[in-house]
Amino acid sequence: MTSRERVLAALNHTEPDRVPYDQGTTMVTGIHRIAYDRLVDALGFDDLPPTEILDPVQQLAMPHERVLQALGVDTRSVYIKLPGRTLGRTWEDSEYFHAEDEWGLCRRMPKDGGLYYDQYHHPLAGVEAVADVDAYDWPDPAADLDTAPFVQAVEAIRAEGDYPVIIGGVASGMLEMVMWLQGYDQAYMNLIVGEDITHAILDHVLELKMAYIEKLYAQVGEYVDVFYNGDDVGLQDGPMLRPEWFDTFLRGRYTEYHQFVRKHAPNAKLFFHSCGSVYEVLPALIETGIDIINPVQVNAAEMGDTARLKREFGDAVTFWGGIDTQLILPHGTPGEVRDEVRRRIDDLAPGGGFVMNSVHNIQADVPAENILAMVEALDEYGWY
Repeated sequence: MTSRERVLAALNHTEPDRVPYDQGTTMVTGIHRIAYDRLVDALGFDDLPPTEILDPVQQLAMPHERVLQALGVDTRSVYIKLPGRTLGRTWEDSEYFHAEDEWGLCRRMPKDGGLYYDQYHHPLAGVEAVADVDAYDWPDPAADLDTAPFVQAVEAIRAEGDYPVIIGGVASGMLEMVMWLQGYDQAYMNLIVGEDITHAILDHVLELKMAYIEKLYAQVGEYVDVFYNGDDVGLQDGPMLRPEWFDTFLRGRYTEYHQFVRKHAPNAKLFFHSCGSVYEVLPALIETGIDIINPVQVNAAEMGDTARLKREFGDAVTFWGGIDTQLILPHGTPGEVRDEVRRRIDDLAPGGGFVMNSVHNIQADVPAENILAMVEALDEYGWY
């Protein structure tokens, strides 16, 4: 099977020749630049150009095509064919590198040992009325969007082989934008005492997201195999929201957005990323129209029994992820990594519906030998 055939078979809940593998191709299935550089050294690729950055906020590497092929990665996204995410306006002081993006979010990364850019300024903090939300200088990502590079990226993917094409939308998740624009403390309070403000922010974000999809997907929608999307609705020990809050604020908007995407990308499978414990909210997420759940954070509450997840939800969604990055990949031995891979394949692969990937991005503390052990275990245990 080609990589595209392999992935599409899994997404259609049939067994391909081997479990498909993704690593490095999206902002949530990537690899930190430090771990990536160690991996390149371990592979013996000393003639590659200096590492480019896919996402400077998370400090993710832009993986070279030779690395992807060496690892047997079956997926490709337009993002690894584009220049990469930008930080926006940047400056620095004696301690930090700073950045402000088009949404007005400010982030900083320590100069001494910094691994990521973390938020520290929220432009809607202190907002008190819907009029204030409406008066905010909202960006319009679709207005200056040049679709030609996306078309060229699709062509580049197709020229390199038969790979599935992954393309997403704009901005982070709807709930994430509510939290980021206000700050988490105020955002949580406004779920209770400022519902009108929360609705107003969500309405603006949804409108901008759909405008972006309408413009971009008019050019590339027919080529999209996987629509890349998500929103963090899980914490380590349970959902981020009460069920009634999910229903009030998110369920309808997710459904509207997913239906809008399907209209413009009729062949796409809908990938939904949420960290944390999503077991309790997964039935509601499925009802909004998703096809794929990522990253299957197995160390979060109710997520470790992947056989149960497969038994209860395997007919409805594909599981994309599952290899533990909290404990096993950074701190385990290569043998423990192999055991982890075998367990998740045994639990999640039967009947298709599984794309293997680390749980979220491979972090800076993951040794190259454990990444290679994961790939070797897939090659040993992943064939049907």
